[in-house]
Amino acid sequence: MSEIAESHSSNSKSTNYKYVGQRVPLHDGTQRILGEMPYTGDLAFAGMLHLRLVISPHAHAKILSIDLSQAEKVPGVVGVFRAEDLPSRNQVINSRTSAILAKERVLFNGQPVVAVAGETVQAAEDGAEKVEIEYELLDPVLDLETAVLPDSNVIWPEGIPDSDVDMAADHGGDQAEKQDTKGPQTNINQGDVYQRGDLEQGFKSADVIIERTYRTAFVHQSYLEPQVCVVNPEIGGSLSVYVSTQGPRSVRNEVARLMSLPISKVNVIPMAVGGGFGGKHGLIEPLTAAVALKMKRAVRLELSRGEDFMGGMPSPACHVTLKTGATRDGQFCALDATVLMDNGIFASPWGNLLATLLGSTYNVPNARVEYSEINTNKPMGGPYRAPSAPLAAYVLESNVDLMAKDLKLDPLEFRLQNAAETGDEMINGTQWPSVNIKACLERLKAHPLYQESSQEENTGSGFAVGIWRCNVSPAGANCRMLEDGTLQLYLGTSDISGIHTGFAQVVAETLDLPLESIEVLQQDTQSGPIAPVSGGSMVSYSVIPAIREASEEVRERLLKLASDHFEASIDDLELHQGTVRVKGVPTKTVSMANLVKKAQSTRGGEGPVMGSGNCSLPENAPAASVHWVKIRVDPETGEVVPLHYLAIQDVGFALNPMLIEGQIHGGVVQGLGWGMREGMEFDEQGLLLNPSFMDYALFRADEIPPVDIELIEEPSPHGPFGIRGVGEPPIVPGAAALASAIQNTVGIRFCELPVRSENVWQAMKKA
Repeated sequence: MSEIAESHSSNSKSTNYKYVGQRVPLHDGTQRILGEMPYTGDLAFAGMLHLRLVISPHAHAKILSIDLSQAEKVPGVVGVFRAEDLPSRNQVINSRTSAILAKERVLFNGQPVVAVAGETVQAAEDGAEKVEIEYELLDPVLDLETAVLPDSNVIWPEGIPDSDVDMAADHGGDQAEKQDTKGPQTNINQGDVYQRGDLEQGFKSADVIIERTYRTAFVHQSYLEPQVCVVNPEIGGSLSVYVSTQGPRSVRNEVARLMSLPISKVNVIPMAVGGGFGGKHGLIEPLTAAVALKMKRAVRLELSRGEDFMGGMPSPACHVTLKTGATRDGQFCALDATVLMDNGIFASPWGNLLATLLGSTYNVPNARVEYSEINTNKPMGGPYRAPSAPLAAYVLESNVDLMAKDLKLDPLEFRLQNAAETGDEMINGTQWPSVNIKACLERLKAHPLYQESSQEENTGSGFAVGIWRCNVSPAGANCRMLEDGTLQLYLGTSDISGIHTGFAQVVAETLDLPLESIEVLQQDTQSGPIAPVSGGSMVSYSVIPAIREASEEVRERLLKLASDHFEASIDDLELHQGTVRVKGVPTKTVSMANLVKKAQSTRGGEGPVMGSGNCSLPENAPAASVHWVKIRVDPETGEVVPLHYLAIQDVGFALNPMLIEGQIHGGVVQGLGWGMREGMEFDEQGLLLNPSFMDYALFRADEIPPVDIELIEEPSPHGPFGIRGVGEPPIVPGAAALASAIQNTVGIRFCELPVRSENVWQAMKKA
């Protein structure tokens, strides 16, 4: 197993508090270890039906006929459904969530066509095997370069349907220009051009120009728990939706829309999430809800691993042609990029995030970035941890390395000279808020691992810069103190990273309560306060101000009660470990529990001790990271072995260093996976070739190198305690750092991800 080095903060800010900034284990860690967490797959309701899918074996085909007769005869099968049999029959298919079942034609390999409900899983599976579907094969559109040609087959000849779901907005994405529906249709659903300065003059002034075309594959989020949902119809026509999700309100809104129900009639109960990484913002819930409404019984749908791979929403593939120029004295003077983003079958606006980061990580006075979102007969592209940012870092950092090499400049000094700073203009015309790329680079420059010049044969190292914009959203929080002294915190957030432990630390800090006295309760969409989706690195930043406000209200109520109790001024009182005491007189104390009991039982008194808070910050602060990796390359096989890893990240303030380190360790492993192993492979007919963990290669625990972590704490202007988003930046520079290390070891810059061992071996043989 790998070793894990302790992290180091740049200062002692994290030690100025009693609770926040401290290394506190997960509040539900014991539950998780003992297998006591309530996951959706554990649920069972009386009379619950099990749903199995008949999925398309083709990437593109017309549905000629569907014969359900034999399936309906299978013992235990109680319903077999086509699209026209469900309450959603009249809804337009315009996104992956609205593609409940295929209508008239199938659009990607793995698209659900028929749903079979059975009294048992086995009955549903047996029934699904008896469904007979006749197809007429149509030519699939698969290759990006072919898809944009004027004579290419057009997937949506009647016009690309405009999606009602904008997941990119949750991650800080901007709205792109959509295709004009009046003219001839193409496979380009939207796009835009960002530019500044004089590009021609910029390249004329360059002493070195690098131009490369980079290609990346679809990458699946690879969560351990597959997509699973249980929907239970309630009295009065409402639906209770139990689901593993990062966005309970997004799921509620989409289910209500597609079922033509008021949102008040849909209650989403978020369950424990067995991994999400962006892949669980909503997928199978509308289909499960449609069958539950039809049957008026509880229904459970759990995808198999293959169905999850084929029918999920992986990170989109892309092709980027990048031309950059720099002067002899190290000025990054010109950048021209053309981005083709493979969004699969539906519109999924991730290109603007990629374009913005490509053109804004460094100060380039003359720049142009054009991106196009392309439809193909593949699964819809979705969010995967820092959507588009790992691709932007890989592409941009590759060219930066090549420019520095040709100019014989130190690659770190070249980046320090050109890295964007606070107030610098981004390619989209806005300004960078507080950003600290240079602080991360300076920390790397001073680090012993970077300074060490290894002369070992077949080894080398490389590094890369990553940046993530981070998003922000309105949020609320409620809390109340019980008569036994327990403080209950009510939230609408979905805890996918242990952040509820950090929220408990905030309450403990505000009320000087022992952590064991605080209970964080994740609420459903009917009872819980407004909260952002768990994505975009915005949950803590958005929610903590509301938690502090709610906690402060409880604090003021307790002080008022204690003031009456002691007949003392509030200014002479202080909270201490579940009590209120008179300052300087430690014997004069009263427990918070007794104050609450009296308040709740006295007529004409203060009443229940409760608090509420809400917040809507104007902006988040971006989070910068720099990763360095040392590798060994086997000259006989091309096998790349990571030997040591260093991750440096500006977190603003480390609310809980232990949780942050866990986030970074996970991001490091995922970044290495992007760089060396992971990629969905399709054949010439659009069929997925590696739809399982047997074929889709992930890093194993015993392959992970020792990881050193350095936390920089440069406070953000608006964030509570000065925090920044921490969840997504850890994945951003990984693949780029790995590509840099490979180049520095074998002298070859690979322009396609993943860089598998066989690719390295073949390139070394040619070289």
